[in-house]
Amino acid sequence: MYVDPAKNQDAGNLRWIMPYCRPDWPRVAGALVMFCMNNAMALTIPLLAGVIVDRVIVGGHTAELPGLCGLMILLTLIRVTGRYGYTMWMERFGQNSIYRLVSDEYEKLHQLDFTYFNHTRTGDIMSRMTSDTDAIRHALSWVSYNVLDCVVMFIGALAMMFTIDWRLALALACVTPFLFVLTRGLSKHAHPLFYAIRNSLASLNSMVEENIEGNRVVKAFVREPYETEKFDERNDDYMQRNMDLAYNSRRYMPWLDGLGFSLQLITLGFGGFLVIRGMMTLGNLVSFNSFLWMIDGPVRQSGWLINDWQRFNASCIKIRKLLTTESHIVDAAGAAGAAAAAAEPGAGSATSVATSSAVTSSAVTSSATTFTTSSVMPAAHIRGDIRFDHVDFAFPDDPGTPILKDIDVHVPAGTKLGILGETGAGKSTLVNLVARFYDPTSGRVLIDGVDARDWPLATLRSQVCIVAQDTFLFSDTIEGNIGFGLGSGGAAAGDSDAEPGADGGDGNAGRRIDEQYIQRMAQIAGADSFIQSMPDGYDTVVGERGVGLSGGQKQRLSLARALADNPSVLIMDDTTSAVDMETEAEIQQHLRELDGTRTIITIAHRISSVKDSDMILVLEHGRIVERGTHDQLVAAHGRYWSIYRKQLGLQAGASQGYDEDVAGRDVVGRDATGNVAGSTAAGSDE
Repeated sequence: MYVDPAKNQDAGNLRWIMPYCRPDWPRVAGALVMFCMNNAMALTIPLLAGVIVDRVIVGGHTAELPGLCGLMILLTLIRVTGRYGYTMWMERFGQNSIYRLVSDEYEKLHQLDFTYFNHTRTGDIMSRMTSDTDAIRHALSWVSYNVLDCVVMFIGALAMMFTIDWRLALALACVTPFLFVLTRGLSKHAHPLFYAIRNSLASLNSMVEENIEGNRVVKAFVREPYETEKFDERNDDYMQRNMDLAYNSRRYMPWLDGLGFSLQLITLGFGGFLVIRGMMTLGNLVSFNSFLWMIDGPVRQSGWLINDWQRFNASCIKIRKLLTTESHIVDAAGAAGAAAAAAEPGAGSATSVATSSAVTSSAVTSSATTFTTSSVMPAAHIRGDIRFDHVDFAFPDDPGTPILKDIDVHVPAGTKLGILGETGAGKSTLVNLVARFYDPTSGRVLIDGVDARDWPLATLRSQVCIVAQDTFLFSDTIEGNIGFGLGSGGAAAGDSDAEPGADGGDGNAGRRIDEQYIQRMAQIAGADSFIQSMPDGYDTVVGERGVGLSGGQKQRLSLARALADNPSVLIMDDTTSAVDMETEAEIQQHLRELDGTRTIITIAHRISSVKDSDMILVLEHGRIVERGTHDQLVAAHGRYWSIYRKQLGLQAGASQGYDEDVAGRDVVGRDATGNVAGSTAAGSDE
């Protein structure tokens, strides 16, 4: 990040934004030079106008007119050049500063954990990234130099007025206290109003975003009138907030305008009196009147500048809240070192991993568990040995409602684990602990014998891949979506399928390798056939979030993307729920080719998706109520057996002799390789 969010937390908004501006200080210094040049010319031109009146019009020295007019044109050109220069440089200054700020915001969003996104509306986040940052840009690029311009011109013009005629200047100065009273009142009342406007706009944006995402549901239930009514309420609230601000401005703006008019009235009335009495020249009155506009302009503009400044303050508060939000999931202090210290070099690339002797201890002792690693810890290879050591979990914002209770299970590397359970049983939450999307409330999740909290997040998540229930596809080509996890590195390193027929003959060899690797992953996921049927094949661009693809197609592309990442631990969270039984059987057959090469955890509601697992867990209300193989669980006549019978259609009593078969013998036989043997009842749901 460009600026450490932990710094300047107690500073004012102006001081807080300064680190983002610091790299452009030379540009600001150049703009300041041009600003001074512009204002010097602005203060000189009225004096020159007074000289023309006194010497040429009144004094009759007409020969001096061309020279004086030429000088005035030259000063005007210098002023215009200076103003153009500093306005452009200040705009660049503001844009560069906001570029750094938005980059930090975006990076911060990637650092935040699921808890933040679970409770923050998308519209709120979009408002921070767009309208709030633009309000800050406007303040840096425009309000900043206009405030300085108003102050300098007001003080400079007032000083010049005192040099021309102190009596008239003093009469005008009597009005300035009223100006400060009005501007202070406007500022005080505008701040909460702008904050309310930012909140209302965020709420409005959230609703629009939600309806765009859910437009199919809205249309399916014919709820357009209802959603329109809800939108009108939010829109009306936003309008009322802006009207409140407008009413506040109207309470003060007419008085500020009135002060400007009073300045003109004093100048013409009292100044004219002085000219008539011969106490002031006509040229001095013309110059004085020109300087009056330099005072009148800041007086009239002060209200608008105060509004813009309060908009800046409200936006800063919103963005600072985002940047200072702490993630619950972070790398532990010395996480990479702790993981490295837990490993002792063994034969080849094998490394012994230590196991913690206590939950709270980071000290480790040697263990027989081994995993492959490289010399650099962040690139270390995880074997995939997983142990849930008496794990409890509750969401941080609701610690009184446990989601998982005393989960204790060991999944050896290279094995397959199936998880069944009713909706809300905690299945997805359980696997989210493996990738450290959440941390356990108590207990430990051990990866290759090391507490998951002691693994660097980049190492852990690069080798633990979850195919989530809610499939998400980017607005990109199919090839780009499948290869998303590969980045710019091409096919996964070390994958033997990545380089079939590789040659170093021409520059397109690398691309051909990537295409072959991605196609192979699509074949395993059962996606290659429908991809090939598309007009552009793997170059077909899918719509936003995969619009245009069926649910099953999106699930298969999501699975192919996970496989292409070549993870050591592959977690499939109801991945094949939207595909037909024949396609699921094909995918399961391809996945059997990966047996022993990686740890596979499958969450499903279909028995057919998990029956070939080395161990199956049945969860109820966050607890493991049954565990074992398919045969063992069927023979136990427990919860798994009940689910199995329902999926076979045997819900009431004995039916066609199947109940007796299930009760009296192993339904599924396995050959020496562990594959399902024979035509049995277990195969009937494929």
